[in-house]
Amino acid sequence: MRQLEVFSAVAERLSYTGAAEALSLTQPAVFAQVRQLEAQIGEPLIARTGRRLRVTEAGALVLRSAAAILSEVDRLEAGVAALRGLSAGRLDLAVVSTAKYTLPWLIGPFSRAHPGIDIRLTVGNRRDLLERFAGQRDDLYVLGALPGDLDADHVPLAENPIVVVAAPDHPLAGRARVALADLAAFPLVMRETGSGTRRAAEAHFAEAGLVPQIHYELGANEAVKQAVIAGLGPAILSRGTVDLELAHGYLVELDVAGFPLRRTWSMAWSRARPLSHAAAALRDALVARIPK
Repeated sequence: MRQLEVFSAVAERLSYTGAAEALSLTQPAVFAQVRQLEAQIGEPLIARTGRRLRVTEAGALVLRSAAAILSEVDRLEAGVAALRGLSAGRLDLAVVSTAKYTLPWLIGPFSRAHPGIDIRLTVGNRRDLLERFAGQRDDLYVLGALPGDLDADHVPLAENPIVVVAAPDHPLAGRARVALADLAAFPLVMRETGSGTRRAAEAHFAEAGLVPQIHYELGANEAVKQAVIAGLGPAILSRGTVDLELAHGYLVELDVAGFPLRRTWSMAWSRARPLSHAAAALRDALVARIPK
């Protein structure tokens, strides 16, 4: 089981070093575990092309099976924990990166009430979470708009207003009711393709017949915020990601027509994967906090 877990971590990251950091192991230990698994399988699972790693055909087969096997082990552990009530157990929660600033406040009361429950929090963009959902790798998911064909039950969890922010000395700072066309004339800093925030922003521009000038595309909210503070241009972000910077004056919220965009985070779970006792309890606790 440990070899499957280690191999999965390497295959997902295509990096022995990255897997070692994620698993709190040394890089030689990770390498040795993968080599031992290859010896048992009788086929190479990870190959190197130049300086890059790739998963072989046999490795892809093992990776799919490993996901199913490890998922069953998690369910077994969760089932045993359920026999002990909520005094022990583990659940996996995957959230979009914009929600990572809000989720700790939401799950804090549950964690304090049930200190024996270990919550593993995975953060990624929308595309990452949909891939994880397809592999049924987590108990609960928190993301924005859900695809219509997703085989999931879901509930709205919290508001997620999307705002336009800029450095305090930006030409649009302090102006009232900035037209969207005026914003579109400036170079913008955006999250990467696949980000829910970017999808919402581009849809808003498209509805107005406009195309934003995306001069800088960055893969993390922290990088986007630093770029805006450095004066590279305004950005469109979830307000929850910039509360601290707005409060301290590093950023200002622009008064742009149509903003903030009113969006909602949803909590979803797969219909094909029964929730563990701990996951169902956390779901119910979060639903109880939703304003009626």
